Amino acid sequence: MALTVNREFSSDASDDLLRTVREICDNELAPRVVEAEESGTFPREVFKTLGAAGLLGLPFPERYGGGGLPLHDYLQMVEELTSSWASVGLGVSVHTLSCFPLAEYGTEAQRERWLPTMLGGSALGAYCLSEEGAGSDAAALTTRGEAADDGYRVNGVKSWISHGGVADYYVAMIRTSDDGAKGISCVLLNADTNGLYAREPERKLGFTASPTAQVVFDDVFVTSDRLIGDEGQGFSIALAALDSGRLGMAACAVGIAQAALDLAVNYAHERVQFGRPIAEFQGLSFLLADMATGIAAARALYLAAARKRDRGEAFGTDAAMAKLFATDMAMTVTTDAVQVLGGAGYVKDHPAERYFREAKALQIVEGTNQIQRLVIGRALKPHS
Repeated sequence: MALTVNREFSSDASDDLLRTVREICDNELAPRVVEAEESGTFPREVFKTLGAAGLLGLPFPERYGGGGLPLHDYLQMVEELTSSWASVGLGVSVHTLSCFPLAEYGTEAQRERWLPTMLGGSALGAYCLSEEGAGSDAAALTTRGEAADDGYRVNGVKSWISHGGVADYYVAMIRTSDDGAKGISCVLLNADTNGLYAREPERKLGFTASPTAQVVFDDVFVTSDRLIGDEGQGFSIALAALDSGRLGMAACAVGIAQAALDLAVNYAHERVQFGRPIAEFQGLSFLLADMATGIAAARALYLAAARKRDRGEAFGTDAAMAKLFATDMAMTVTTDAVQVLGGAGYVKDHPAERYFREAKALQIVEGTNQIQRLVIGRALKPHS
């Protein structure tokens, strides 16, 4: 980052890890982001590097190969990665989301069998919940798992799946009965399972180096030992995963906004008009001040929610607030960054337009911001 962000961590180990993250950002991410985003090339080797550095299992227990970090510290690492390359920061958050069901709801035997590979970086995950007719209304999903031969025969199509086609495993929510939300179960499948495949990636406005695709289940057989949690528990697992995932999206939003602010501040001090840097004009300096304040507020909000989760307190509403505020803020900040750069902000010679396109996605994924408002509104109760 051009402007150093002061981090607050719970241990010296996180300070050391931050230096590793920043080295990877400078040496591995920054030199490659422009070419990869322009060509739509998924940087699989970058995720291998992150895995080797221990960065793909940070918030999970060390006994399974994780980093043992509190969520508060992990999210700041995600923000740091995103500020350098948003597709990578998003990818780390998606991978963490795919590990959550097994880490939180799996049996001890399941954790010992699969978590070390997932957390160690040799396997990259995807999380399959949404469908064409079940986005915000996730309980309406229709991908079906029929009981058969000590397992399930799964048929259906998942939509908008990050890492679709490049993941090594998929965590999927499937319908195992017709009992509404109580009829949904969670299963873990290897990417090379017969009948499981991804369609061509979507052609997206932003995050072009992060593939998003439909994932098809064509008579896929999954054994019962790959059921995570109890049968019918999948919807509650999905909601719990999304609470933490929303904080990941908030951290990504802050990372993109911080990168946009850094770019705008540097440009405003270099660009001279009427004999002085444009940063000295009050109209522009006030704009930059509002951008910086929004970023600081969003960062404080997601970190406060993370601290609640780390203490074992209820944090779902706080996560919704953080996701809502941070992603709306990122859209505002990146729009203003384009404005600060003027014509230069509208062309691909500068990354302002890419930040703008990426920020828009975060208002939609892992629960649209309209859904976040619904969650927050339902939590508001009158005082007795």
